[in-house]
Amino acid sequence: MMRIDSNAYIGHWAFRRLRYNTGDSILKLMDRAEIDKACVSSASAIMYKNSQAGNEELLEEIEPHRDRLIPFAVLNPAYAAWERDLQWCQEVLGAKGVRLYPPYDMYGLDDDCCHELIEAATELGMLISIPITAHDLRQRHWLVEVAPVACNDIAKLVAAHPDARFIILQGSFAGSDLVQKVDELPANYWLEMSCMDPLYGKELQRVKDAMGAERLVFGTGICFREPEPALLRVEVLQATDEEKERICSGNMTTLLGE
Repeated sequence: MMRIDSNAYIGHWAFRRLRYNTGDSILKLMDRAEIDKACVSSASAIMYKNSQAGNEELLEEIEPHRDRLIPFAVLNPAYAAWERDLQWCQEVLGAKGVRLYPPYDMYGLDDDCCHELIEAATELGMLISIPITAHDLRQRHWLVEVAPVACNDIAKLVAAHPDARFIILQGSFAGSDLVQKVDELPANYWLEMSCMDPLYGKELQRVKDAMGAERLVFGTGICFREPEPALLRVEVLQATDEEKERICSGNMTTLLGE
């Protein structure tokens, strides 16, 4: 079964060492987990004051591996010249989407700058990716308190931009409006599965049953995480082979236009 990882990273993290965080080494991890392609963004850019520097580093790492590594840009709409950076990321980096980190960049999902970036990226045909958290909050540095993005705020955002396509990463979604009010929202968002509980609370199963396999995408969180737990999530999910194929690659293939 083909696998496309919607949630992968290359680069450095300010507070702990990341392994498999280069273009060459992440491919070794992907091969170990039999992952064919991965949507990667710069982990370094999350903490850089100017996130564009991380996008430029990402270009260097993925250039020899464009057949398997699909770039996503990290942009801060509250920072000067993001419009120029967005254009560069599409034309030079070849980014298929952007990843937004509002808590790290100190803006809100309801701020004008956020809406402006989403509209500009959508006009360019790019996906909008929003991680609920950048990393496991249990491992946060004691000097940095960054709250998760609120799922219900994202629900309002996707409703405000029905022409945009959102991939929501690294979250627990079952009790949120993204799942509870799915029939009231435009079908323009997909949920990534790497942080959904597959066993005790059966969150992944409940979300799949509520939204359908066509609204879920496979993701691992590498290189912040090992990939094997994501593989087990798919394995224990009660779904047909066709549904698992949709989750593992079919939905992302359509979103990426591959």
